[in-house]
Amino acid sequence: METSILLESGTNELEVLEFAVGGNFYGINVAKVKEILTMQPITPIPNSHPCIEGMFMPRGEIITVMNLFAILGFEYESNPATDMLIITNFNNLHIGFHVEQVLGIHRVSWKEIVKPDVTINTNGSGMATGIIKRGEKLILILDFERIVEDICPETSLRMSEIDELGERKRSDVPILVAEDSPMLSAMIRDALERAGYTNLTIKANGQEAWDTICTLKKNNGLQYGVKLLITDIEMPIMDGHRLLRLVREDDILKNIPVVVFSSLINEDMKRKGEMLGANAQVSKPEIGNLVQIIDDLVGYNK
Repeated sequence: METSILLESGTNELEVLEFAVGGNFYGINVAKVKEILTMQPITPIPNSHPCIEGMFMPRGEIITVMNLFAILGFEYESNPATDMLIITNFNNLHIGFHVEQVLGIHRVSWKEIVKPDVTINTNGSGMATGIIKRGEKLILILDFERIVEDICPETSLRMSEIDELGERKRSDVPILVAEDSPMLSAMIRDALERAGYTNLTIKANGQEAWDTICTLKKNNGLQYGVKLLITDIEMPIMDGHRLLRLVREDDILKNIPVVVFSSLINEDMKRKGEMLGANAQVSKPEIGNLVQIIDDLVGYNK
């Protein structure tokens, strides 16, 4: 399946694949989708998590299958004639999600996606990262990274990599981070502070980060507020690629080092990031690699 390669980089648009589970409507960023298959014979895995349905091996590649009916709390009866598998690729993982029906693709702006409020997403623990309204229909964009992490905690940020770096000096280099997940924001802050970087400003999306940069630029404070920018890709209002594009198109800002830190570092996204001028692109589990790249970009003295 071709995954959003026709979208121009940095336009703040995405394509959302709509699917149904339990008669309700959900979405996933097409950039995470590798292919869509009709239901396949699944081999159960003994003693696995109850939401892991099993595995299958198309073209010699093992795919773990997670059951979205069970994950979302719906009772179900599998219907091999109509059920489908959405095969995904994010965080360097290949996972199939068992769904009821695939309904189509919508091209939308990140500005159209409504962030769930605290009644739906208390303390960032909910499964929805955004809501799209199409006529009278509401489509919930699911947090697939959170879903996978809850089932397989070892897929989260590898904090042990920070401990392996050993004793490190403190650094007050100002670093700006754009990350919409409250949980990941806290983990990134903890990891970077443990690595010695204590002058951190974290914003909830690309627009907030851009507003911060513009304010610093206006007040001649860039050298005090941002010597390095770290950005996620998927964020409401303004995504990371749009933020990167705006930075690179500004004559005053264009030399700020930018690191893309995202679950979406696949070949397509790497090409887009390179075209937009990212200094480095790191998959989200690799927090130790992120720290080493920061060290190189800011000239950290070990």
